[in-house]
Amino acid sequence: MEARTLAVPHAVEFTPPVFGDQRGLFTAPFQEPAFLDTVGHPLTVAQTNHSVSRRGTIRGIHFADVPPGQGKYVYCPNGSLLDIVVDLRTGSPTFGTWDMVTLDSRTFRGVYIAEGLGHGFIALEDDTVMTYLCSTSYNPPAEHGIDPLDPDLGLPWPGDVEYVLSDKDRAAPSLTEARDSGLLPRYEDCLARYAELRANAPA
Repeated sequence: MEARTLAVPHAVEFTPPVFGDQRGLFTAPFQEPAFLDTVGHPLTVAQTNHSVSRRGTIRGIHFADVPPGQGKYVYCPNGSLLDIVVDLRTGSPTFGTWDMVTLDSRTFRGVYIAEGLGHGFIALEDDTVMTYLCSTSYNPPAEHGIDPLDPDLGLPWPGDVEYVLSDKDRAAPSLTEARDSGLLPRYEDCLARYAELRANAPA
């Protein structure tokens, strides 16, 4: 499995080998040894999520309070999507930076999004499926969002499709509003959380 660190620190793209024959294909989208070697700690899976989206659906940009935050490992087992990671950690040298990866059911790339980072995606075709491996369970009071259409973020959503968003995502604050209200995670708290996870990793 190949690993590539994204432009947003603590976000990693993983590309597994895909084996095809006359029956179809086989792949392992998540592989703990490669994850551990790259990230420095195992991924505790407290919850798995599954979404199905029509073309043009945008989900995000979502994040959770740190600590503990919620690390996510995501991949696309059906269809295709444009996955976006945004650095929302106030005090981070790369605050406001984003990166994107195309996830689909041909390459089965995965993306790890560490605690404190923002995450979202747009479905590029109907019946696009996203699978999420989450390090903590869903905790509604600790879950937040940023307006994915915030012009100051300038996220690269395709311009040839009608966007479909939830009411909650449409009403989410801009990056500036979220920062000024104290809603965003602090970089120092995120670094402390990452250090804690590495310290508790098996030797």
